[in-house]
Amino acid sequence: MRQPPFLAIILTPLLILGLATLLTWVERRLLGLWQDRYGPNRVGPGGMLQAVADGIKMLFKQDWIPPFADKGVFVLAPAIGMMTVLLSFAVIPATSLRSIAGNLNVGLLFILAMMGLGVYAVVLAGWASNSKYALLGGMRAAAQMISYEVFMGLSLMGVVMITGSFSLYDIVAAQSGLWFIVPQCLGFIVFLLAGIAETHRLPFDLPEGENELGAGFHTEYSGMKFGMFFLAEYAGIVLVSALVTTLYLGGWLGPFLPAAVWFVLKTGTLVAFFILLRAALPRPRYDQLMTLGWKVLLPLSLLNIAATGTILMLRAPE
Repeated sequence: MRQPPFLAIILTPLLILGLATLLTWVERRLLGLWQDRYGPNRVGPGGMLQAVADGIKMLFKQDWIPPFADKGVFVLAPAIGMMTVLLSFAVIPATSLRSIAGNLNVGLLFILAMMGLGVYAVVLAGWASNSKYALLGGMRAAAQMISYEVFMGLSLMGVVMITGSFSLYDIVAAQSGLWFIVPQCLGFIVFLLAGIAETHRLPFDLPEGENELGAGFHTEYSGMKFGMFFLAEYAGIVLVSALVTTLYLGGWLGPFLPAAVWFVLKTGTLVAFFILLRAALPRPRYDQLMTLGWKVLLPLSLLNIAATGTILMLRAPE
């Protein structure tokens, strides 16, 4: 039986924000494990309360707005980033019965639209800060996100062509015999790389390049406004991981275990992969990042569409 919509609307954002906060501790512990060093281990058992301590500290940090900033836009930018990520989760189905928006027939388009609106958060933050480093970070973020959204959308066309629907429920149901990661391996690779670039995660965190820009588009932010950008990034990791699970790894489908358990296991594995990339790979130059997108990922996504269309046409009945 589905939860009441009002209760789901209240609980889902709280759950996502709680997961994003917990993920900061998980990331530091996994990085410590993979890099053979200690992670957080002082506050609470295994350092589990470190995320709570960081959250409390963030709440009591001075909420400062630079006198040279455009105050209205400066405050609005992190709210846009947070809201677009949280709204995207409304159409992610953890099981066949668990989604706030239900079986929305344009669910995939809705998520892509929310990701597109997320560009405004970083662009407005960089511009409203009236700081050269922040402006350069915002410009980098805009070029990077808009470029990789092109390849992200094209990489999904193979899945849509096979399924014949933009509904995430229909896409999961179509994978009951074979997960789309097999016939859509090219699309999977392009989408995963585009998702990493969308969330500004290493090695694609060029908008926040510390050695060049300080902190990029959020250089001038402090207190909970900085915390909103911080949590939005970690919530974005969960979102992209859940979306890859839904589109390419069969969603909630799997033997023996309950559907929700399968969804959490697949999503959690992808989140760990995101963290492993941070521990393993160096940051490329910005021109290398853009070259990878336009000269490698774009041709691969177009090749995937052409190959998928050819196979579907050959298999179509006379």
